[in-house]
Amino acid sequence: MAKAEPGWQILRGGRLAEVTRRRAGHADIVIQDGVIREVGENLAAPEGAAVVDASGFLLHPGLTNAHTHGHGGLGRGQGDRWSLETLLASAPWVGGSRALSDKRLSVLLCAAEMVAKGCTTAYDLCTEIPLPSVEGLDAVADAYATVGMRAVVAPMVADRSLYEAIPGLLDALPDKLRREAEKIRLRPWQETLAVMEQALRDWRWNAEDIRFAVAPTIPHHCTREFLCGCRDLARKYEVGLHSHVAESKVQALVGLQSYGMTLARYMDSLGLVGPQFTVAHGVWLDDDDLRMLADRGASIAHNPASNMKLGNGMFRLKRALDLGVNVGLGTDGVTSGDNSNMYEAMRLAAFTSHVQTPDPRAWATAEQVYHAGTLGSARAAGFTDIGAIEPGMKADIVFLDLATPHWMPHNATLNQMIHAEDATAVRHVMIGGRFVYRDRKHTMLDMAKLAAEAEEARDRLDAANAEQKALFDLLEPVVASFCSGLAARPYHLSRYMCDAPNSGI
Repeated sequence: MAKAEPGWQILRGGRLAEVTRRRAGHADIVIQDGVIREVGENLAAPEGAAVVDASGFLLHPGLTNAHTHGHGGLGRGQGDRWSLETLLASAPWVGGSRALSDKRLSVLLCAAEMVAKGCTTAYDLCTEIPLPSVEGLDAVADAYATVGMRAVVAPMVADRSLYEAIPGLLDALPDKLRREAEKIRLRPWQETLAVMEQALRDWRWNAEDIRFAVAPTIPHHCTREFLCGCRDLARKYEVGLHSHVAESKVQALVGLQSYGMTLARYMDSLGLVGPQFTVAHGVWLDDDDLRMLADRGASIAHNPASNMKLGNGMFRLKRALDLGVNVGLGTDGVTSGDNSNMYEAMRLAAFTSHVQTPDPRAWATAEQVYHAGTLGSARAAGFTDIGAIEPGMKADIVFLDLATPHWMPHNATLNQMIHAEDATAVRHVMIGGRFVYRDRKHTMLDMAKLAAEAEEARDRLDAANAEQKALFDLLEPVVASFCSGLAARPYHLSRYMCDAPNSGI
């Protein structure tokens, strides 16, 4: 859990990353009970304060991963040339047969990577099939507590399978495969809502900044009644909502076909969109969608790595910012983005904005990307006291070693952080004033033990899920062919980096 380090501390001699300065200047940071109290040069140390020598380090606020999936940890590296819909079809194989200990272990693996790569908070859309469990959600929270991170735990839920959610997909399957796909059923929405409400009533983690949210996975994977139930549950307990909206062209087309409006407009028509609502991906949002999200105070979690790996297209980061939308950054899960490196997410967010137009004035700046990875992501996750190193903020601080080659010489702080940093300069990570990662080693975890547990789980789950793997191998080519054919249909904008009749690029 994000336990604050008690007492006074002062970090001396480090350089502080700031949007207003091209090259970070020196600053001392005074911390009391895990909260930053003062920032400035040559500060007096409070009586009895522990002194931390930060000379030779660049200090920046811990990064917030605005969209990830902790259940993916044990499924890392399974897929290549998978679309989003193919990835969804793999779920019974990649995520099947897990014991409670496996669910916790999967999150531990992801959290360990995030902390080692400068990330101190995560918005985790975790899933259990066929519905979430109170014990499983508690295990996810316990994993983040063990590593020492802040988190939002959002059960990712639906009441329609992939084959029910995409019109025509079930009918496209051969008879034998159709019968197998028809067996893939989720529990009635009333049961899922009941479990989430019980988990909310029993939630014991808020005091440790491990919060709860509700994540109806994809709008058309949920019935109208279920979406409204998720809305009402979130309002009742004053927690966030998070959903994959217009991630792929298939989603965008199905939304228009099913509801006669874009998916974002559909969610808004049901009253889900507001300041506590986060859109995951949003690749296929049009300008009217973006304006509506800005007007409602909603956020977007931009995941550039998985958007490219899964072939979903290029999100219009600069356009969303220009229209006033709060944008955070995420890595997505390690089965879709394949790592939990927020520095990579920032770099790719910058680079993918560059390749969409030859006009540099229409590119996102390093300062905008840095804001998205810190304060923008924090806001998307519902936090107001992280994402900056200033008085009143939690002391979540990353120490980058300036003796690392890509910081030699240190010319322009944010440019180098966004365009060059790859997490290899991360030396220490502090959360709430407590070192959870020091001298490139976790202080809360036995990584050798974790590695052994992961290898044992892989062997056991491979055997347990062999039949599901065989079924997926039969389903995959049909799902891929049908969905790529569907995605070839016209839409009123294009986010692919290729020439096409309907290209809006």
